[in-house]
Amino acid sequence: MDWLRTSLIAGIAFICFLLVIRWGEFQERHQPKVDQTTVSTGTAPLETSEVPDISSSTVQSSDDQIPTPNAPIQSSAGWVRVTTDVLDVLIDPNGGDIVKVALPTFLKALNTPDDPLVLLNQTDSHTYVARSGLVGPNGTDTTESRPRFSSSQKQYSLNGQEQIDVDLTYQQTPDITIVKRFSFKKGSHLIDVRYLIQNNSSAPWQATLYGQIKRDSYNPNRRSSFEMAPFLGAATSTTDKNYLKLTFDDIADEPLTHKKQGSWVAMVQHYFLSAWVPPQDTLNEFRLFKSKNADMYYLQFTGQPFNVAPGTTGEVAAGFYAGPKDVKTLETISPYLDLTVDYSFLWWIAKPLFKILHAIHSVVGNWGVSIILLTLLIKIIFFYPSAASYRSMAKMRKIQPKMLELKERYGEDRQKFSAEMMKLYRQEKVNPFGGCLPILIQMPVFLSLYWVLMESVELRQAPFILWIQDLSVRDPYFVLPLIMGLTMWIQQKLNPTPPDPTQAKIMQMMPILFTFLFLFFPAGLVLYWVVNNSLSIAQQYVITRNIEKSA
Repeated sequence: MDWLRTSLIAGIAFICFLLVIRWGEFQERHQPKVDQTTVSTGTAPLETSEVPDISSSTVQSSDDQIPTPNAPIQSSAGWVRVTTDVLDVLIDPNGGDIVKVALPTFLKALNTPDDPLVLLNQTDSHTYVARSGLVGPNGTDTTESRPRFSSSQKQYSLNGQEQIDVDLTYQQTPDITIVKRFSFKKGSHLIDVRYLIQNNSSAPWQATLYGQIKRDSYNPNRRSSFEMAPFLGAATSTTDKNYLKLTFDDIADEPLTHKKQGSWVAMVQHYFLSAWVPPQDTLNEFRLFKSKNADMYYLQFTGQPFNVAPGTTGEVAAGFYAGPKDVKTLETISPYLDLTVDYSFLWWIAKPLFKILHAIHSVVGNWGVSIILLTLLIKIIFFYPSAASYRSMAKMRKIQPKMLELKERYGEDRQKFSAEMMKLYRQEKVNPFGGCLPILIQMPVFLSLYWVLMESVELRQAPFILWIQDLSVRDPYFVLPLIMGLTMWIQQKLNPTPPDPTQAKIMQMMPILFTFLFLFFPAGLVLYWVVNNSLSIAQQYVITRNIEKSA
């Protein structure tokens, strides 16, 4: 009746597999949708906690007695729209805030050419905007009011130019004119935000520039509970840590304040980020805090006060980046900003691996093929350590019948069994730990490659072959995970069976458990494991056969 039991187990496993697939599809269909219709906050002033306190370095995240006027939602008729080859931006004249950023070169979903990914947006159900302003003695942003800018036109387009400047004008007094200039460059996701002050009065003018990212905790990354959850949260560079990341819970539990020359503050999500980059030659204060009364988080920098003498002009500027986590680009913007491409603690190995992967892709032009070739290259580099490991395992497999005989003979006497087993190892010249060290040496490299594939925006919507048209999402037909499970099972058959029956049963379950786990991994990651396992099987099979023939 063994065939009947096996058939029942296989049938139950197949039904469970189908249920898992259906559950994932159900969660995707019923995920709450975020309205993409951008709205304005009208002429609402800043809340008390949102206004940078330039007289103290203490974080003030209390919202007690904050004025909360019910400002009407404005239509988009007054907004300024700027389009470049890589950005589609909406600027609200109320405060000159960036209320929407779409990325035309990155689609929201595969095969949707008219639906670009929206990174920043302000809707009725979701808030993610970039603010900037001037505070201080002559500042324009207070808890009572924000400036209402005007512009000469409502639509700006790069139209083949290398750069375009968008000027918003605010007449603060009859003698003081403030121009908020947004500069966009061809092919760049970095926006230069510059304040130009014309002081025609008889008194000096003083203010301080601040930049702020305001966002709720909505997570756009995960589509089902089975898929991997990339990091979502804030990041900054402090004097103590070049790269410090904080989740929303971290910020809610303990607000952060720090000062540093230059630096930056960023909102990080899978593959993309937004970041304020203040002047690198000034000491800036950074505050990361949560609103006390709402699901709203603030990432903010405040610069140094600057003065404009009577009858002169002055300016102050900062950069705002909104785009992909591209290592080469981020390296040029600010020190350590490229660490937002988080390769974990093995970054010193991962970075060279990414450069090699990128170099291979520049030749072959397919990221899937590049992953295969990089995995092959790593296996070649570790050929001899792997061979030593497989020889050790093959020898262990060769003497396994003798070990089972010893276990039957001395099974009740553990001390005697251990002594006889060590004697057998010496006679056969087998090191039971010989297979572990070479594998441990290789593990950091393969873990680093795992993070490279997980973090590389280049793999997003990158096709491989046939049915795999996006290496950053799961295999739609689960072919690669099933092949990966099969390769694990074959590897297990080539390895010696553990003498402990319980341990042996656990090992037999590992291919099933890993197959289930990898069903929802990105196809690029699963491809890497499939190739690595297949190459390992080929090498281990040859070594095992040679040792068995020499018996």
